[in-house]
Amino acid sequence: MTALADLWNIGVDAVGGEASVRQSLQAHPIAKPDQIIAVGKAATAMARAAAALFPNAPVLIVTKDGHGAGAPDRAHVIEAAHPVPNAASLTAGAAMLDVVEKCGASSHLLMLVSGGASALAEVLEGDLTLDDLAQQTQAKLASGADIHEINTMRRGLSRIKGGKLLGAFPGRHVTTLAISDVEGDSLGVIGSGIGDAPENPAFAHDARIVASNAIARAAIAQTAQADVRSNAETLYDDVAALAPRIAAHLKAAGKGLHILGGEPTVILPDRPGLGGRNMMLALRLAREIAGRDDLRILVAGTDGSDGPTDAAGALVDGQTWAASGQTAIDTAAPYDWLAARGALLRSGPTGTNVMDLLIAYKR
Repeated sequence: MTALADLWNIGVDAVGGEASVRQSLQAHPIAKPDQIIAVGKAATAMARAAAALFPNAPVLIVTKDGHGAGAPDRAHVIEAAHPVPNAASLTAGAAMLDVVEKCGASSHLLMLVSGGASALAEVLEGDLTLDDLAQQTQAKLASGADIHEINTMRRGLSRIKGGKLLGAFPGRHVTTLAISDVEGDSLGVIGSGIGDAPENPAFAHDARIVASNAIARAAIAQTAQADVRSNAETLYDDVAALAPRIAAHLKAAGKGLHILGGEPTVILPDRPGLGGRNMMLALRLAREIAGRDDLRILVAGTDGSDGPTDAAGALVDGQTWAASGQTAIDTAAPYDWLAARGALLRSGPTGTNVMDLLIAYKR
């Protein structure tokens, strides 16, 4: 049986930003764009593919802090904070809007969109301030709200979300290629609709999803083949509810591999410690399977980061849990606890973002 971390890497590689954009543009050629804008955690990787195919098109990249390495030489790169926006997010949003508004009347714009774009670029409505945006974002994240609720809030505060950015485009044609980090793969939800067109656009708009959680899971299943017992996109609940449900399923299941995808939520205490939703789910699962010798479970974000940490998630088994883990659960501080047990999965930025993967193997 292939190691769980290797299977996770196979899934992530199948939805890599550079390969996904290159393959899409080769399979479905487009006219040369006059401008390329890439925004999101996978922006740099996506932009590399487009810049190589269209060597003279100017490139603007907006991505997460630490994710700009490897950008094309000619690209203008702006790095900003995620998941809570910072001043650089406003700089990035203003730069994107300025580039779009300055496109010519006959121009073709190529938009490359991936998850994380909602926090990384913003132009605020009215008298709203960065503090207003940060406080409302932090409150939504701490409440356990799902991505649809959070993005609905973001669109209401923004002059560039929900089709508003492209509403300022004066040109003739927009092509949007997106890596989906949302349930249902809706362009209106990815990045809060930053690459979506307004209703009845004055330009031609071609859009397609080039990578998704389903593609990543399929690659894992193809590798594991006969070992696969289940493959579903069902990680859409609070980690406190998901952990016992998943553990019960695994305990009752026959031997083999189980692949789950999605994006769980977590309700945070007033002063949360260091960690992310994947680590919190992994820690709770470790408690559920404590003492067993037949289960190993990996939970990790496909972008390579889980919360404001350098880890993608964690790998746990029946020997991981100890009573001290309860304090880490209660204080939402799984990072240090899991690190002390050598359970963290660290990959660095992956160049993609298709939500999270849970891979479990029962002997």
